[in-house]
Amino acid sequence: MKKIYSLDELTTIIEKHKQGGDQIVLANGCFDLIHAGHIRYLRESKKKGDILIVALNSDSSVRKLKGKGRPILLEKERGKIIASFYFVDYVIFFDEFRVERVLIALKPHVHAKGSDYTVDTVPERETVKNYGGEIAITGGPKIKSTSEVIQEIAAKFKNEKES
Repeated sequence: MKKIYSLDELTTIIEKHKQGGDQIVLANGCFDLIHAGHIRYLRESKKKGDILIVALNSDSSVRKLKGKGRPILLEKERGKIIASFYFVDYVIFFDEFRVERVLIALKPHVHAKGSDYTVDTVPERETVKNYGGEIAITGGPKIKSTSEVIQEIAAKFKNEKES
């Protein structure tokens, strides 16, 4: 089943889901190197509704956010990985720094963010509030970021070379 769509395609699909009474949830992020925290965040986000959309930062967006050397995995690979999860219904890419354009177009009932945010610190909170959506913080306590995982990998390789 196809899961990766353009914004125009997904807008039509999501409208049909809403007409059918489905509760729509949108989660977003870079998902540059998948780890257990990402899985917890997405799985718990799915529990907030019927349909889970994951908006992925495009490669250019990841570079703007994370800097030189990122993304580790290119958007096509990240998209395929995220789309392979049974609890993810749709995947979309966005080029902007923040996900507001996608939120405005799709107007999900719930905008799920990871536990590195609070309801008050979600950058898109005003956008979600303006169209009548809800913000949910999901995924439990943040244990590790992708940047930390990358640093650990680099340190292990450095230590291995020095041994």
